[in-house]
Amino acid sequence: MKTEGAATFPEGMSGGPANSGLNKQILAFIALVFLFSSVPYFLVIHAGHLAVGNGLVVGLLMWCPALAAFAACRIFHIDIATLGWKWRPARYEGWAYLVPILYSLPVYLAVWIFIAGSFGFSAFAARLGAVFGFPHHPGAATLLIAIPVYASLGVVTSMAHALGEEIGWRGFLLPRLVGRAGFTIGCFLSGCIWAVWHYPLLLFADYNSGTPKTYALICFTVTVIGAAFLFGWFRLKSGSLWPAAMLHASHNLFIQAIFDRMTNPVGRTLYWSTEFGAGLAMTVGACAIYFWTRRGEVGGKVFTSVSQNVNTASV
Repeated sequence: MKTEGAATFPEGMSGGPANSGLNKQILAFIALVFLFSSVPYFLVIHAGHLAVGNGLVVGLLMWCPALAAFAACRIFHIDIATLGWKWRPARYEGWAYLVPILYSLPVYLAVWIFIAGSFGFSAFAARLGAVFGFPHHPGAATLLIAIPVYASLGVVTSMAHALGEEIGWRGFLLPRLVGRAGFTIGCFLSGCIWAVWHYPLLLFADYNSGTPKTYALICFTVTVIGAAFLFGWFRLKSGSLWPAAMLHASHNLFIQAIFDRMTNPVGRTLYWSTEFGAGLAMTVGACAIYFWTRRGEVGGKVFTSVSQNVNTASV
């Protein structure tokens, strides 16, 4: 009987030795991620906030998955060129840029419309107007200068951090999980690991919007697992980690730097907005279902290179 995602495995991927090799690579990578993350975890938790070190510690943390991927490649003699560095076709990066806007903007529009006082554009614009040197024309400065700069140059800065995660999660881990268990289980497991990796910051620091931690944990976990299907589809469909990096950077930029800061935390706002609210959990979940229905399109695009890595790797 064929299982979903397994029919296109090349020769050498379906048997015991190949599976054993994948298991070793996966487990080693996960262990390395948490080992490398332990230092920034400690620094953030000790300080109690993500701003420790002017944000450099969080930047280091976001590069721990990449460091783990590079270390695993070194241990198993895997060519890092197989992590998915090609950029073209660029249309996948373009869509990856737009998708976070498509699943987040409806959430914030609904919050601003239905929760009185939640739309905080005036305060948001006042801050940006001053930052960009037009304190007396904050609205125009925000719409004509600040937001376009954020949406263009800002996404490049955001990608500098997001890339560190994506080299590990989607460059190294995801193809191996999918090669071992198929698209559905592979994406689900990658989402679970990705979510748990964030838990120390959510539970023991200030990586939370202010809702009860149990509620925030549930909403965040659902959102991240759902997002793993989007990220996974783009990674496998394109054969590249860059669309995932673009999606991650765009998500962080538009939600954390624009929409969240344009929203006043009044009433039940925080229960529906931010990465810790129910709104994104629902819209990202809906997108995950859509991309899951298109799982047949990814086929065996990355299995061949993973198979070659398993068959040639040694410790």
